Amino acid sequence: MCLICDRIEMIKNGTNPYFVRELETGYVVIGDNQHFYGYTLFLYKYHGDRTELFHLDMAERAKFMEEMTVVAEAAAKAFGAEKMNYELLGMGDAHLHWHLYPRRSGDIGGYGNHGKGPVWWYPMDKMYSDDNRPTAEELEIMKKKLLEMLDSIV
Repeated sequence: MCLICDRIEMIKNGTNPYFVRELETGYVVIGDNQHFYGYTLFLYKYHGDRTELFHLDMAERAKFMEEMTVVAEAAAKAFGAEKMNYELLGMGDAHLHWHLYPRRSGDIGGYGNHGKGPVWWYPMDKMYSDDNRPTAEELEIMKKKLLEMLDSIV
């Protein structure tokens, strides 16, 4: 069972409230938790045996990377990032997907790191706390901002 495939199925069924836009190689969604305001994901459309970037042929890989950078640019502009963090992990879900984190000075402050460092230096229980979930109204505002920025770039 793949959680990302499940979320993509929800997009196709019109039941994923975090869905923003479909691109050629993937789906743009707002992250469930927003400690890092504007946290966005770009979900590759396909799963199967394509779980690594090197599994994609050169043209598909180039397109996926290009679209990811467009999504990152849109998130940076829409949510006022000082810097973007990019992650393509996959040990939890072996389905190609990008985590795009808009970053701001001090957003992980107070943990012995002077407010600088990777997102995973911030305590996971705090990052994924239900307190960081946007309300339905906040989510709609975020989706609109991101969609408008994507539309102006694509």
